[in-house]
Amino acid sequence: MEIDLTPKSAKEAYGSNGGSYLAWSPSELPMLGEGNIGAAKIILHQHGFALPSYSDSSKVAYVLQGNGVAGIVLPESEEKVVPIKKGDALALPFGVVTWWYNKEDTDLEVLFLGDTSKAHKAGEFTDFFLTGSNGIFTGFSTEFVSRAWDLEEDVVKSLVGKQSGKGIVKLEGTFEMPEPKKEHRNGLVLNCLEAPLDVDIKNGGRVVVLNTQNLPLVGEVGLGADLVRLDGSAMCSPGFSCDSALQVTYIVRGSGRVQVVGVDGHRVLETTLKAGSLFIVPRFFVVSKIGDPEGMDWFSIITTPNPIFTHLAGRTSAWKALSSKVLEASFSVGSDMEKLFRSKRNADAIFFPPPN
Repeated sequence: MEIDLTPKSAKEAYGSNGGSYLAWSPSELPMLGEGNIGAAKIILHQHGFALPSYSDSSKVAYVLQGNGVAGIVLPESEEKVVPIKKGDALALPFGVVTWWYNKEDTDLEVLFLGDTSKAHKAGEFTDFFLTGSNGIFTGFSTEFVSRAWDLEEDVVKSLVGKQSGKGIVKLEGTFEMPEPKKEHRNGLVLNCLEAPLDVDIKNGGRVVVLNTQNLPLVGEVGLGADLVRLDGSAMCSPGFSCDSALQVTYIVRGSGRVQVVGVDGHRVLETTLKAGSLFIVPRFFVVSKIGDPEGMDWFSIITTPNPIFTHLAGRTSAWKALSSKVLEASFSVGSDMEKLFRSKRNADAIFFPPPN
């Protein structure tokens, strides 16, 4: 099975002095198209404003850096003006209209990973803007806009004429956007850096899993997600998704090594992962990572809302569940070797601290 799993960085699709929209292309990362996964991110400079839009894909958003405001309008609902910060995850189902704004000195950077199985292009998000030079508003004729919004045609011409920005614009510093409301975060946002840990291994790593329990909209999106923080020189156990899900991983911080083993025991990827890169693990392929001395954090989506993983090393390993005779026969070794193999990693699970 010839497949290119080489991690890639995003490339700018469009931008302005307000910020940039970057995306990963399935032409450079073929697994995006094959797995029907989209990946993109926005970077907003101070007073940068990503215009209201909706998408042809359901997504999970993760705030990589900064503080800002997200406007969220679910179908047939009122606008929620949500304060967002580094570590926040948001589930964005079909039909949601969103806008994003940054009034701070530090750039606001938001990652989007999602399902493109119903999108116009496999492996790519297509966003439909309500305003702007490429917006829905400017696409209709003056007559249709006038009739639909009950406006005089000269007013319509003035409105359309002001739509010069595309996707991202920069607002005047004196312009007052709606004030975010902390209570609007309820049910819409989970901060992965503050949420209770699902896994916590001393000197190994920590995991927060997004699922239908802690972020209910994940069920509507149809995706699961997690934030993994691997400590310096620690190892993440070899494992695979046992419910036929794809795993799409973005390296948030640090660096480390990764190996992926696929069909017929072939190692299909061995490389160094660095912050800003994205890679995909195909269904049932086994992946393992070792952090560099500074450690490595990654955010992943899994193409099922409540993913199940099988690990092949550690206390919860599938090997531990097999009987002694099966292991002897499988490895073609004697009982002494089988006992030695089974005796290791009885206390560790998922993450293994660096050797002393």
